[in-house]
Amino acid sequence: MTEAPLIELAGVARAARLPDDSVLTILFRVDLTVRAGDHLGIVGRSGSGKSTLLNILGLLDRPTAGTMRWCGEPIERISARRAARIRGRDIGFVFQQFNLLPDRTARENVAAPLLYGTAGEFRRRNALAAEVLERLGLGHRIDAQPKNLSGGEQQRVAIARALVRRPRVILADEPTGALDIDTGRAVMDLLQQAAQEFGTALVTITHDPAIAARADHRFRLDAGRLVPEAQGSAVR
Repeated sequence: MTEAPLIELAGVARAARLPDDSVLTILFRVDLTVRAGDHLGIVGRSGSGKSTLLNILGLLDRPTAGTMRWCGEPIERISARRAARIRGRDIGFVFQQFNLLPDRTARENVAAPLLYGTAGEFRRRNALAAEVLERLGLGHRIDAQPKNLSGGEQQRVAIARALVRRPRVILADEPTGALDIDTGRAVMDLLQQAAQEFGTALVTITHDPAIAARADHRFRLDAGRLVPEAQGSAVR
């Protein structure tokens, strides 16, 4: 039997009621499917609805219309508490701003999600964090604090933190936005390689067409409407 998609959106819309009682529609009839091992690139300008779409994919927000399924289960059947557990276990987030704890070492930052993991993960949190950092080329920096790390190193720590619980999906929100071009390219290489090694689906949401063009499946988000790009075409 074919495995259900990890995330499936069909005709999803998101609207918000404004103080004057008018309704602002942020997303319009979005269709999107994320399967295990996929790499999706979504490009859009500021104000196009990228953050809203990311929040829905990450179970931080819910559609106001349409249907969404997580591993084949309708989202309306998933309680807020269970959604939080899914986020902690199955969804890794990588942000433009690295969001590292400034007074903690690289190892402690990566181990942080394991504080809420299984009993085994909790006991082995330092060893598991060190293992992922080593695999991402930071074995010699595990005891360094963020202030002593370069931007590229900080982003690698953030990637390690997203991967440490071996999530099913990584949602990368402008993952190279705070980096120079060469460092950003190296970080994307590393993120893609790590996702492939861990068997994790990767969804990259960015304003940079060159970053989105690296994905196997590419989309453009424009004024809340998601449009697939033709395979083999450049994202402009």
